[in-house]
Amino acid sequence: MLELNLDRLRMAMDDLIMKLAKIFAKPKPQLSRPQASPEGGKIQMHFEELLKSNTSIFVEELLAEHFWDLIKFVKTRASEDPSSPTSERAITVAEVEPIVKDFVNRWKSSIELMLKDVITSFSNFLCGMEILKAALTQMLLYYTRLTDCMKKVSGGSALNKDLVSISSIMYEIRKYSRTF
Repeated sequence: MLELNLDRLRMAMDDLIMKLAKIFAKPKPQLSRPQASPEGGKIQMHFEELLKSNTSIFVEELLAEHFWDLIKFVKTRASEDPSSPTSERAITVAEVEPIVKDFVNRWKSSIELMLKDVITSFSNFLCGMEILKAALTQMLLYYTRLTDCMKKVSGGSALNKDLVSISSIMYEIRKYSRTF
């Protein structure tokens, strides 16, 4: 009987959280509201799973605000094999260059803006910092896929001088991890 009542309570809490989240017009603020409780057991696992799934959605929304062109390119074009005969059109330096230059010019300031956004979006500071680390890690993965793609592009090595080194990005990620 207790299990049944706890399940009902959990479902009611889910509904309440989702209704309250809909107060916010955009998905990102909606997703920053549900946060895991310190309670144990099945209910905690449910909310931790809810937090985990919403975190990944929040991270993608956060990154899309700052690195939309990079993400769009990586998701649509970087996975293509430029030498494959089934590839619709080869990836060119002209296609990749604006994405690289935009990233180089804005990546540090974008990280600062993401930090401010996370701090204002999450009342639980530790949770917010974990989400920032997840966002920075995902940003690094997108950028790594871009640089890997550039190695396959004819003439892509001409952009190597413009690239931010992976170690520089890792340094920034570590710096934010140590700060908080």
